[in-house]
Formats: sequence, structure tokens, C-alpha cells
Amino acid sequence: MDTVRIFDTTLRDGEQSPGISLGVGEKLEIAEQLARLGVDVIEAGFPIASQGDFEAVEAIARAVQGPVVAGLSRTGFKDVDRAWEAVRHAARPRIHVFIATSPIHMAKKLRMTEDQVKAEAAAGVARAASYTPDVEFSPEDGSRSDVDFMCEVLQLAVDNGATTLNIPDTVGYGVPEEYGKLIRYVIDHVHGDYVVSTHCHDDLGLAVANSLAGVAAGARQVECAINGLGERAGNAALEEIVMAIRTRPDFFAGVGVNVRTEELARTSRLVSRLTGYSVQHNKAVVGRNAFAHESGIHQHGVLADRETYEIIDAAAVGQEAAQIVLGKHSGRHAFGDTLEKMGLRLQGDALNQAFTRFKELADRKVEITEADLEAIVAEELGAGAVNRFELVDLVVHGGTSSTPTAKVVLADGSGKVEAEASGNGMVDAACSAIAAASGVHGRVLDFKVSSVTSGRDALGDVVIRLEADGRAASGRGVSTDIVEASARAYLNAVNKLARVGEHEPRERTVGP
Repeated sequence: MDTVRIFDTTLRDGEQSPGISLGVGEKLEIAEQLARLGVDVIEAGFPIASQGDFEAVEAIARAVQGPVVAGLSRTGFKDVDRAWEAVRHAARPRIHVFIATSPIHMAKKLRMTEDQVKAEAAAGVARAASYTPDVEFSPEDGSRSDVDFMCEVLQLAVDNGATTLNIPDTVGYGVPEEYGKLIRYVIDHVHGDYVVSTHCHDDLGLAVANSLAGVAAGARQVECAINGLGERAGNAALEEIVMAIRTRPDFFAGVGVNVRTEELARTSRLVSRLTGYSVQHNKAVVGRNAFAHESGIHQHGVLADRETYEIIDAAAVGQEAAQIVLGKHSGRHAFGDTLEKMGLRLQGDALNQAFTRFKELADRKVEITEADLEAIVAEELGAGAVNRFELVDLVVHGGTSSTPTAKVVLADGSGKVEAEASGNGMVDAACSAIAAASGVHGRVLDFKVSSVTSGRDALGDVVIRLEADGRAASGRGVSTDIVEASARAYLNAVNKLARVGEHEPRERTVGP
């Protein structure tokens, strides 16, 4: 049976979704979970884009075992060298080199002739191959390229050491029949020993369909992202690709994937919480309603035989995992052991802070479930290793006939600072008080509230995106009190903005 490699680009293309900015700790946690999921390749980032990107790719290369760790690179030697510096510590490193081949990209973006593009592609791939035998090449905007010229460039890439050829539908222009034929044309006209890959965007809602058409035509690697994250409308959704191949062996005869599907739901939740991008309830495979049945006819059928209305066993994708329950009497050892069994590895200060938050919440909530623990860990990862401000106390007053007010006490390392403020609601008042105490006055761009579990004592999970001085950051907070959760999320974002000057600005280059 042929294996279709699953190339996950959540940490590279997925992070390019508007409003997502992950720290090194958050990226490392996602990468560790992707390894548990069993993806074949993790595209860890674009090392030359920023110092933060470089550090994240390097950390993943050093720590994550199992998958190939790839770094994205343009064809310039400076890019390639930087990518190698980041991934060279991996047991299985890959450099992913790209250059555009469509007429509009060559003329308007690159300002290069066809001969110049061919020379750049050959030189960039050769440089990468001098570092590692695992080199991938992508002709950006492949679906809008002249196919014969693109194949000339691809042949040069193979001749200079590329072992994977990725055909990107960068702007989501393709349709399945056409894209499948493009993949077949490349296989038939480019000679050598290589694997063909797909990379499809969802601008027309066809990313998964196009990717699967590519597999049917002979592609043996699919580039995709958890929850379909990515530029604009996103990438092909990893969970949908995997389950389509697993569920329809009659159509995808002779091919399979290495993914441990029971980890799909947990991976989806982790990515959602760390990025702040909610998963729509009716999302295929991992959505809250993916296995819910409201119709009486459907309910009767499923109770009689699950396969009457379900083509996927919920447990097979981790949707019915046994819930671990802890309470206020649980100790640090049980807490740490539970996290280990869930695959969440926290040590030192991060573990101590997460345990402190767990005990605070356990005093208010009778049971802490696995989903609650995931939210607590996500909050601590998002807070970063060092915060300028810590929340010491928050007192709010409000009602239908009075102006809401809030008093906050923050610790800033040298002492405590207090501030009071009013607002058009208790959440607004709390955030205004934090702004006054911290001196970071921003504009809230987005505010999302969701419940982690059900019940009156459910944890509220709040994500706030804050902009100040032309920079934006997302913060997360969890609590049984939605006002406190909002205040924690706002302060988390304030701390990120306060630290933002530590790294150089990110270079904005889209890539395949």
C-alpha cells in the first residue's frame, strides 16, 4: 500500500491567518501534538521572516521527535542558509524552497523573466541540497502557471536535488478535475525520483476536493492544516483529508495515511484555543455537531445502528474520549500525571503556574474535566514565560440601574499598582481599569467567548485581540467568572504588547 504523506503547515501557512501570532511555547506545544497525531512532516515556519520564527523552528527541530521538520525558504542563498540553521538540529530536516512561476507573479511581484526564474530555482534548490538530501520545491501559483514552463522549472529542481515537488493552488483557483489533470501532467512530463505534493487553498471552498483529486491522480503528499487554517479562506483541512482517505478505501484504493485519527479532535481543540480561531459547530470531523443528531428519524436510526446515519465512528477521531476528572482535593502529582497522560508536558514554572490556576478554579468548580485542563494549559502557554504584569485582585460592581465600575490591582515586578475605571459593562470597566494600571491603552479588535464544557459552573474561555501603537496581539483567559476571564485575556494581550519589541518585525512573505 502506498502511503500518502501528511504535511502539516498549521505552524507556517496556518499562522498567516489574520490575527494569529503564536509564541515559541505555543508553537512547540502544537508541534508536540502534531507528532502525537502522527503527521509525516511539520512545516515549522519561515525562519528568515523574523527572529521569533527562527527561534520557534529551531526549538521544534531540537525537541520534536518523529516527523520531518521543514523550514520554508525563498530561492536566495540568505534564505536557504537561514532555513538550514533553523532545521539542522532535527533528526529528519527538510528545506522547502519556492519561487513563483505564474505570468502575473513573475511580472508583477518578482519582476523576473522566465530564464531568471529558472536560474533562481536551480541555484536555490542546489544550495538546499548541499545541506540536506530532503529538499522540497514549490512553483508558487502553480495552478495559474503555463504548465510546460512550470514543468521546465520542476525538471531543473529535480536535476539539482529536489526530492518532493509541490504543486500549489496558491490562490484557490483550481477545480478538482482540472487540478487532478495538472498533477498527472507533472508526473508524466517531469523525469526523476520524486514525490508529488498538493497544496490547495480554499478560496472557492474546493481545497479538500482538489487535494483529493490530486491524490487520485498520483500525488503522494498532501499539504494541509488543522481546522483548515491559512491565508484568506484557509488551506485544505487535515482532518477532512485524512478521514476521506480512511473512510473511502474503495475509491482511494491502495493508499493509506499514518495519522493516529483518535488524536484529531484533541489536536483541533488545542489549535483552536491557542490561535483563538473557533471551530464552527458543523465543521466536518471535529465540529461540536459533527456527530449530533436532532431529527427524531435520525436519532431512531442511530440508536438502532450507528451506521444508518454515521459514516465515521466518533471515537475513531477522539470525539468520545473518556473524560478525566479532577477536583479541589487533587494534588500536584495527580495534576502533573494527568497532564502527562494527556500528552501535555509542562515543567518548572509553567507547571507551577498551571497548577495554581487549577487549584483556583477547582475551588469554584466541582469537577475539572480533560477539556478544562486543556483550556488551563492553553491559557498558561499563551501567557508566556515572563509577564510584565500579574493580576493580583479584581473587584467589579454593576447592575441594570448603575454604572459598572472596576478596581484592579496589578503587580509589575517592582510593586503593586492600582486603578479604577467605569465602562458600559463590567467587562469594559475591568479592561479599562487594566489599561489605566498598565499604561497600555489599546483598541479591542475582536472579542470571543465560549464555554469549555457544559453546566452552570462551566469555564468561560475568552479570547481578546488588542491593538496598540500599530501592533496587535491576542490574549486568552479562562475562569468560571466571565468578567474575570475577560480581564485575564485582556491582561494577557497587554503583556504580549509590552514584550513585542523584543523581536524584530516579521517579514510578510506569503509563500506557496
